[in-house]
Amino acid sequence: MQQIFITFVFLGLVAGTGFGFADFESARSLKKRTQGSMEDATIEPVWAPDDSALYYQQQGSIVRIDTQTGTKESVLDAKQLNGRFDGKQPVIQRFKITEDGSITCLADVGGVIRVLRVEEGGIRPVAPEKDPFALLAHKSAKNLKSGKGSGASKIYFVNNSSEPGEIVWVSGTGEHKTYVTLEPGETYVQNTHAGHLFSCGEVAFRAEKKPGVAYLGSEPEKQTGSTTDPRQWKAEFKDYNLHVTNRKTGKTMQLTSDGSEGWKYRGPGHWSPDGKYVVVFREKKGTDRHIDIIESAPKGQLQPRTKSIRYLKPGDELDVATPCLFDLRTGTEITLDNSLFSNPWNITRLHWAPDRFFFLYNERGHQTLRLVAVQAATGKTATLIEETSPTFIDYSQKTFLHQLDETDEAIWMSERSGWNHLYLVNRKTGKTKPITAGEWVVREVEHVDPEKRQLWLRVFGVYKDQDSCYSHFARVNFDGSDFTILTEGNGEHEVAFSGNRKFLVDTWSRVDHPPAQELRRSADGQKVTDLGTADTSKLLAIHPHLPEPFVTKGRDGKTDIHGVIFRPSHFDSKKKYPVIESIYAGPHGFFVPKKFSAYHGPQQMAELGFIVVKIDGMGTNWRSRTFHDVCWKNLKDSGFPDRIAWLKAAAKKYPYMDLSRVGIYGGSAGGQSAMRAVLDYSDFYKAAAADCGCHDNRMDKIWWNEAWMGWPVDESYEKSSNLADAYKLGGKLLLTVGMMDTNVDPSSTMQVVEALIKAGKEFEFIPFPSRGHGAGGSNYGVQQRAEFFIRHLGTCDLPPGES
Repeated sequence: MQQIFITFVFLGLVAGTGFGFADFESARSLKKRTQGSMEDATIEPVWAPDDSALYYQQQGSIVRIDTQTGTKESVLDAKQLNGRFDGKQPVIQRFKITEDGSITCLADVGGVIRVLRVEEGGIRPVAPEKDPFALLAHKSAKNLKSGKGSGASKIYFVNNSSEPGEIVWVSGTGEHKTYVTLEPGETYVQNTHAGHLFSCGEVAFRAEKKPGVAYLGSEPEKQTGSTTDPRQWKAEFKDYNLHVTNRKTGKTMQLTSDGSEGWKYRGPGHWSPDGKYVVVFREKKGTDRHIDIIESAPKGQLQPRTKSIRYLKPGDELDVATPCLFDLRTGTEITLDNSLFSNPWNITRLHWAPDRFFFLYNERGHQTLRLVAVQAATGKTATLIEETSPTFIDYSQKTFLHQLDETDEAIWMSERSGWNHLYLVNRKTGKTKPITAGEWVVREVEHVDPEKRQLWLRVFGVYKDQDSCYSHFARVNFDGSDFTILTEGNGEHEVAFSGNRKFLVDTWSRVDHPPAQELRRSADGQKVTDLGTADTSKLLAIHPHLPEPFVTKGRDGKTDIHGVIFRPSHFDSKKKYPVIESIYAGPHGFFVPKKFSAYHGPQQMAELGFIVVKIDGMGTNWRSRTFHDVCWKNLKDSGFPDRIAWLKAAAKKYPYMDLSRVGIYGGSAGGQSAMRAVLDYSDFYKAAAADCGCHDNRMDKIWWNEAWMGWPVDESYEKSSNLADAYKLGGKLLLTVGMMDTNVDPSSTMQVVEALIKAGKEFEFIPFPSRGHGAGGSNYGVQQRAEFFIRHLGTCDLPPGES
């Protein structure tokens, strides 16, 4: 029966429904159809050097706004450029404002670059040597390679030399690929990504985030200053031991002799400011656990092959690195008492002050985080700051430490009040004073200004009538005074500050509100003028039903739970729709979308005739400590009591949501949660699609699972295990997994499969032999997931089918 069913799925037919490939292709095409529907949605600000004006492009023209008055004028009309280049219309790629207020533009004229200066009296070309968009010419050395691409960009190549020049792309692994050969005087435009490198004879150019010009024939940049380490000593590690060499005398000292393969000394070396001391690390090798992944259908060969990767799991012994202090004047080690850092998860943030150094000690189990101070002359250690928690310290998301050496202070982040806030610490006395406080959280320190003793922050929850996870921006003094909220609109905010931070462009939106932009003052957060709101008319003609934020109370009847409802473009409120939840409940973040987008992933599933929802229940991050602690040793909870309460409240308001037909899907931690839904809540969730799930936290990678489930490994791991509870399966289940997954051990899914078989449970299973993590999110995987839900839940027009 299972074999016949899989054949039917492959043919793209769902028995009894009439759904086929055309329906899935139509749903899949929604993303493509919405692309380009929000052109010129936001402006990209360019500031005058003295912050006196804001400039931006609008429909090919350049607009200037006086930051004091908000008055607006056009300073370069696109029509001014018409007819100047053989009838071709220039497209301005970038522009800059010079000190005298003139504008220099980088314009694309049919793939040919023009650099133009707009000033009183007309528009003039700019010589290459004065081009502000010229990319830096590097020596074309063997060690130069492409970095990881970080966004689309362009390079305009101009051959100003007297010889032909090859444009060669250099990959991240050093491979070379020739794109084109330019004759003298020719130009060429190359679409690329920021960070990618192109070699052109003796020079090389690296793409920036914005389009730039590469002039062949340019002189490579000259090295300024010393290219060697200015310290008196250099450190080397030979045969696992530390050697230091005096740069002036050439004399070498071997400072250690007890290093070995399993207990080695390693860098980098951290040198004291006066050059008298150095700190290195001694690392003890931990468990050498490997997992073997079998590639059953390798490309280019018939026989399978095995890949082995090091993969530590909860409870394994860590590679432990601890600091060692050496006096370079005597060549001796100064013994450190390690009682304050005897059981590290890791030791990071080593920082020297004139006579001592500091490091951050994160204890295994993540219930103690300590800033340790060490006196250089004696090796005496002391606790400067300590955080403890009966549950966990969210070190991966909420660690912030900024050292202020000139005033002997530090800025520290902590949840000690029950909310994530900042504190000013006196490094001499250890005395701590709050900088921020209240029932809201600091999400990020955006900028530290030690001269003005100010912090610029991204914050959550400062407006009680808004979603508590909408980003807002604020400024505060080190002593906690003059806390000023700089943004206001009811939505998610992104800001762009002027060069002197006197003004900001605030862009805010919600899933149901297009981006709106405002010019605001940093002094008091007041709005200077509106800059406009994106036009959604084209988008609404394609999909007239924007996602809707929905909030109701959770399991305790008092805590707000936020989510979003997605409807199909052909939505009809008179019909009944099965409901599908897209779940990810990882405690490291929150996952309900907050800002506007022309397309959200869940809309593809909704387009097939479902209401799709996304919810953040208790146990997710960036609210109160109490809200977050629900996940502690309890990942199986996944916020389900809050999710079910939310869905019932939404269905009460919108009766077209049919809660007799509820499905759920997710991947990775979301796959673990999706399967848990039909183990513990199968009276509510009727069908679940779980992809690449970490179904047993003992089987998954060490850091993520110990962060929330704790250490040592105890009975709580088994209590949250889908493997242990597989016998409880009560709803329909589709399992998918990429057999080449290096993120979550694919054996986690395979062990669940075996447990379900032993328990005599019916389920569906698709292994992807050659795919990795997230295989169920591939085109084929998404189609099979959709067909699974159509068969078991039906759609707005069709009852559940039968396989």
